[in-house]
Amino acid sequence: MSQKLILVLNCGSSSLKGAVLDNDSGDVLLSCLAEKLGLPDAYITFKFNGEKHKVELTAGPNHTGAVEALMEELKSHGFDSQIAAIGHRIVSGGEAYSESTLITEDVIAGIEKCIPLAPLHNPANLLGVRAAQNIFKGLPNVAVFDTAFHQTMPERAYMYAVPRELYSKYGLRRYGFHGTSYRYVADEAARFLGKDKNDLRMVIAHLGNGASIAAIANGVCQDTSMGLTPLEGLVMGTRSGDVDPAVFGFLAENANMTIAQVTDMLNKKSGLLGLSELSSDCRAIEEEAAKGHSGAVLALEVFCYRLAKYVAGMAVAAGGLDVLAFTGGIGENSDLIRSKVLGYLGFLGLNVDQDANLAARFGNAGVITTADSKAVAVVIPTNEELMIAHDTARLSGL
Repeated sequence: MSQKLILVLNCGSSSLKGAVLDNDSGDVLLSCLAEKLGLPDAYITFKFNGEKHKVELTAGPNHTGAVEALMEELKSHGFDSQIAAIGHRIVSGGEAYSESTLITEDVIAGIEKCIPLAPLHNPANLLGVRAAQNIFKGLPNVAVFDTAFHQTMPERAYMYAVPRELYSKYGLRRYGFHGTSYRYVADEAARFLGKDKNDLRMVIAHLGNGASIAAIANGVCQDTSMGLTPLEGLVMGTRSGDVDPAVFGFLAENANMTIAQVTDMLNKKSGLLGLSELSSDCRAIEEEAAKGHSGAVLALEVFCYRLAKYVAGMAVAAGGLDVLAFTGGIGENSDLIRSKVLGYLGFLGLNVDQDANLAARFGNAGVITTADSKAVAVVIPTNEELMIAHDTARLSGL
């Protein structure tokens, strides 16, 4: 085991995910999840050697209290003196950051300037940064941005067809998210296939409760489905993805809904949940669809159809299609969704190998198309924490 471990933190508004990684081996030595931060009954759950235990955060039911509890847990395993640096997932770096960077006061100010682009996420990310700086005094902190990978998109891909002054004054454009995952999967897919990433025209679908898709050519991002916020693009667990913007006016006039109420509905009550009227969990949707639940059947059909259309569109952005990669919780585990999507894409020369598709689940990478397919579809498990750890170690000089 390396004597210099990396702590990776991912802070939400009321949660904190953490993992201690050995940067050399990629092994996760300890992980944690703090929930209900800001409420009196906040707690943190630690996982070590496959065993979990829960700690109530009564003394400090906030991000600082969660990091303090994490420090105590690290001490109990003798890891505290081995932590060499902390890597932070930062959701939006806007146009200011096209790569990961060491955190300074100037960088913190830059992240604060991006708060209007990620009002729920960036403030929480900064809480994690401040807590880490206070508790792990003197250690380097690194910001790894969800948006950075997409900064290579050309103007034709990231500009909206609205008055240009809205871009120059307010930064209104497509930024994209899941960039750390895309960067990892692009590298890993090329390695898995024994190809040079720069020679591949790739489309990668990151499918989870949040879902997006990206086109990669010459080793860099050419286009992606999420936009100014993570609401645009594919159907997701509770997010609608693409809708007619006039839905705001329509619902204001006919359902007496405010902008805030429509936005909340599109983010939290739509997607698989809204279509199925059942659940946002894809596993539950698939189970009920198999039993004939009409809402679940509809949710799956819309999800897969929209995804297939986006794959074809992203092939335009990539200049063709050599590799279609599936990743994320749904992309890695749902053979049903992959099969349905590939069924729509037969005209692109993608033919599913059902046995291989079934085998590529539960962390198993694999090619899931037949040998005579004109392009390759592959399942690649993502590892955002490892990518954050690698960036953190490199920028910290470890």
